[in-house]
Amino acid sequence: MRSFLPYLLLLCAILCEVIATSFLKASDQFTRLIPSCLTIIGYAAAFYLLSVIVRTIPVGIVYAIWSGMGIVLISLVGWFVYGQILNLPTIAGLGLIVAGVSVVNLCSSPVVH
Repeated sequence: MRSFLPYLLLLCAILCEVIATSFLKASDQFTRLIPSCLTIIGYAAAFYLLSVIVRTIPVGIVYAIWSGMGIVLISLVGWFVYGQILNLPTIAGLGLIVAGVSVVNLCSSPVVH
């Protein structure tokens, strides 16, 4: 059984990236101090966590989960926080991303580093 700590760290990295991206919009092209600082801190934390994670999980798996879940979560933030519309084709595409990430993660054999 694989350790869940790297996956927990990956979840934290994804959440940091989603928070940073959300504040990136609020930073208004880095003209607002607090959202700009939160953007930089969020991305720095996310990339630091990724650097730790890729020591134990293959980088391709990490990137598939990171990008797929990040896209889905930031789309939901855009919908709920910024009122951006997710139409049926967008929702279907997001579902395909989740399905693809699931297949990559579930069907990949673990690699020891």
